[in-house]
Amino acid sequence: MSPAFTELVSRDNPRIRLLSALANDPRARREHDQTILDGVHLLESALAAKIPLLEVCVSISGCKYKEISEWLTRLPAGLPLVRVPDTVFSGVSPVDTPTGIVARIQIPPPAPVAAEQGGATIVVLDAIQDPGNVGSILRSAAAAGIGTIWLTPGCAQAWAPKVLRAGMGAHFRLRLAEQVDVLANLDRYKGKVMATGVGAATRSLYDADLRGPLVWLFGAEGQGVSPALMARADEILTIPLADGIESLNVGAAATVCLFEQLRQRR
Repeated sequence: MSPAFTELVSRDNPRIRLLSALANDPRARREHDQTILDGVHLLESALAAKIPLLEVCVSISGCKYKEISEWLTRLPAGLPLVRVPDTVFSGVSPVDTPTGIVARIQIPPPAPVAAEQGGATIVVLDAIQDPGNVGSILRSAAAAGIGTIWLTPGCAQAWAPKVLRAGMGAHFRLRLAEQVDVLANLDRYKGKVMATGVGAATRSLYDADLRGPLVWLFGAEGQGVSPALMARADEILTIPLADGIESLNVGAAATVCLFEQLRQRR
């Protein structure tokens, strides 16, 4: 059965303006507590995690793609569907090359921070502003079986569309908390706190015992972990690199660390 669309053609339509604001404006996402998912994969991931879609918007050309047209026929009855010209859709898609379909969702409530102090592994992202790096780390954490992520003030919004795209559905497998006062919430943590860095006081990642409860501290490229958080680290680990290579992208460094932890635990 073909889906029933509402046809909208103006960028000034209130529904289009809301989608555009959520796609492009962090303040709008905070105000409405909603965000935009781009592409069938993210929409399927949300539905699999029981996250309801509030509205789906498809471009005219997107309706011609077999993946999208077939997927639309499987959507729950009564879900609001909007079809717009490609020129209008470009304003509601958060990516440079639109996939042809987006959806609006309510941002899930943040995970309770205090509940994570019994020894679970926690990944802390300290003021990492690049959406691609944040999403990449979330994807790696989910793949490594780590479920708890704390983001400090100054990080890219966890539920920003570009972070969601880089995360490839990992968000829906994680317990995410933003604007976390990490130092205050580590007071009663029973495990070790690990950071990555360089210098004489470091040891190789591959010489460290990563089998117990851990907190990982990862900071923005260039700045690294803040001095206050770095002072809280029990160990500073370095990733051995080939001669002449100074550092790794923070997303790559986090992936190496998390999968070395997984390897040791297996």
